[in-house]
Amino acid sequence: MGAERKIGRALISVTDKTGVVAFARALVEDFGVEIVSTGGTAKAIEEAGVPVRAIEDFTGFPEMMDGRVKTLHPKVHGALLARRDSEEHMAQAAEHGIELIDMVVVNLYEFEKTVANPDVTFADAIEHIDIGGPSMLRSAAKNNASVTVVCDPADYDKILDEMRLHSGCTTPATRKRLAAKVYTRTAAYDTAISLWLNDYLDRKEDTAAPVAQQTPEELTLHLTKVQDLRYGENPHQMAAVYQFGADFAQMGCSANPLVGAQQIQGKPLSYNNLLDADAAWNAVREFEEPAVVILKHQNPCGSAVAADVTTAYDRAFACDPKSAFGGIIAANREVPLSLVEHFADQNKQFVEVLIAPSYTPEALERLAKRTNLRVLATGGAEGHAAFELRSVDGGVLVQGVDTVDEDPTEFTCPTTRKPTDKEMTDLLFAWKVVKTVKSNAILVAKDQMGIGMGPGQPNRVDSALMACERAEKACQEMGVEASGFVAASDAFFPFRDNVDVLAEHGVTAIIQPGGSVRDDESIKACDDHGIAMIFTGTRHFRH
Repeated sequence: MGAERKIGRALISVTDKTGVVAFARALVEDFGVEIVSTGGTAKAIEEAGVPVRAIEDFTGFPEMMDGRVKTLHPKVHGALLARRDSEEHMAQAAEHGIELIDMVVVNLYEFEKTVANPDVTFADAIEHIDIGGPSMLRSAAKNNASVTVVCDPADYDKILDEMRLHSGCTTPATRKRLAAKVYTRTAAYDTAISLWLNDYLDRKEDTAAPVAQQTPEELTLHLTKVQDLRYGENPHQMAAVYQFGADFAQMGCSANPLVGAQQIQGKPLSYNNLLDADAAWNAVREFEEPAVVILKHQNPCGSAVAADVTTAYDRAFACDPKSAFGGIIAANREVPLSLVEHFADQNKQFVEVLIAPSYTPEALERLAKRTNLRVLATGGAEGHAAFELRSVDGGVLVQGVDTVDEDPTEFTCPTTRKPTDKEMTDLLFAWKVVKTVKSNAILVAKDQMGIGMGPGQPNRVDSALMACERAEKACQEMGVEASGFVAASDAFFPFRDNVDVLAEHGVTAIIQPGGSVRDDESIKACDDHGIAMIFTGTRHFRH
């Protein structure tokens, strides 16, 4: 059907009543449209003085069952689905007294908002599953050749403008676009319900038994574009950032994710900023004590814990001041003025992004002087996501996030010498940091500072050598003795040469997963050098 067919009747039933009264008034007063409406929507329109026809008058059937049944009626769906170009359809509509509906304005019960409340009951969630709304939207969208379907209040003014241009009609192109929007919305809505119900079942709230993490058999994602980015990794690549809806939050999104954090100030985040900030934010949340991670190109060039985050920053910066330039700073505590003064005034460090749960007013006042610095507040630092996704050509890889809860009392020490208490403290610190370094990863630590990093080398010996050389340089710049090092390896040593390199550079204790067929060679090498070695039993590759 063409744009010449005038809209004569509109059915309006909305949960979000933003702008609906003004829209209904314009339809009636400007175009002579008859409004049919339900429940609270009809009441709001009528109270505004706009003529409205109740749905029960239209169907000849009362609303019932607490509003569960009101639009699920042949006079509604026949009015929406009847093909205007079919003599048979038109004859059947006339025979059964079906009055045609030319426009449907519907938005849905707020299921996603309801289940976002952690205290929501099962019964309340179920009552917020809309049935009639999606049914009307889908019927109208299917018959978009004749019916205009509106699911988003943001479209009201555009539709009115088009009707003014076309004597009360909408164009076929607009109807198709609106129909596509409807199916996107109903798909997202059904996804939210599916994910929440599956998550509810998986949690098994009626039992105390833990539920093993499992990937879903089917995974339907609803992503909403947050913003277009200037470009991707390089200027010739287009890019955008999307946010998971509340549906995926039920599947295991972190309580304090990067996407969704409040950007307090600064230039828009770039693609690379987001990748680096995500890595930094995940790394710093590994620690319960105050911690700061300085990250560059997704590798922690500086990391430390301390009694407070300012001291942790000072120690992290000292690990590698050169690499810290142009990096990302992540803190797992509120940022005070002193931390800002140390990086901005004392170290004069250029920082791309600063991310933390919150900031003191004094810190924000000082940060405002760096107008381009991107400052993000997450509201908290608790928890990680349950799953992470990466795209590959033709599909998506899904895996559980590497947040295994390891018990150090279950680690083993196969070497003759056992680590001292201080070494063990440094080893546990290094073990948390190394999992955030690109594989093959070696992390050299001293006094709970990640002072030497060997990331992403084709072989582990090169990573070990790089980490040791960086650790020695860091000690030289800090004016401390280049000794008392511990090292962490994200995977087992395939040969003893890794141990030999670390020993040559003053490493006295090592932590690694173990599990190589040549573990005995690495153990012997440690014993030869008087090194203590811990086996954790868990590998932490990060590609």
